[in-house]
Amino acid sequence: MRQIVLDTETTGLEPRKGHRIIEVGCVELINRRLTGNNFHFYINPQRLIDEGAIEVHGITNESLLDKPLFEEIAEDLYNYLKDAEVVIHNAPFDVGFLDNEYQLMGAEHGKMASWCEVTDTLLMARKMYPGQRNSLDALCKRYDINNSQRVLHGALLDAEILADVYLAMTGGQSSLMLDEFSDAGGEEQKSFAENRPRIKVIKPNEEEESLHLERLDAINEASSANCVWTRE
Repeated sequence: MRQIVLDTETTGLEPRKGHRIIEVGCVELINRRLTGNNFHFYINPQRLIDEGAIEVHGITNESLLDKPLFEEIAEDLYNYLKDAEVVIHNAPFDVGFLDNEYQLMGAEHGKMASWCEVTDTLLMARKMYPGQRNSLDALCKRYDINNSQRVLHGALLDAEILADVYLAMTGGQSSLMLDEFSDAGGEEQKSFAENRPRIKVIKPNEEEESLHLERLDAINEASSANCVWTRE
């Protein structure tokens, strides 16, 4: 299972007003583990950055003068994201900008949703915690994830933080990890005494079993079908 956690920084808020992407940051997860195969570029937008945007991410116009244009990294980004599940916080914002960039250069790839699956962690959080604050900072606090380095927004840093948040939101523990204890490391294994009393097994009645199954269904729904106890 290949997933890419993605974030962008931009010159402003709306691509239809001519705003462009100035930074793309992605981290790769395979089987819910970070691989270190990241994708990160600063981009020359060929226009000025709004002052309000600079206050958010701290990226200046001067710092981007020698950076590549989007069209120079577009094919590499497409190949990196293609056929993966792309995890984004507030996905319509980033997807809207990426679709706009590919449209501006006349690429024939079509909209992003046609060549990768997009998962919006903001929508997930709103379903899990209705009526609560669900910004990335709020989720970090909720899941006790250290985001002390996030003084300013940055695409790669935010993607790394979002990866931790996403893993916590979708179950954290992805397996029971029993294999770790399958080998005693050469030490003598102890066995129970033959005359040890058998453990009494108390089976649930129909009502208890029904309540148990309802609880598992609720956990499975809250974790986006990642409840380990419902897997065959």
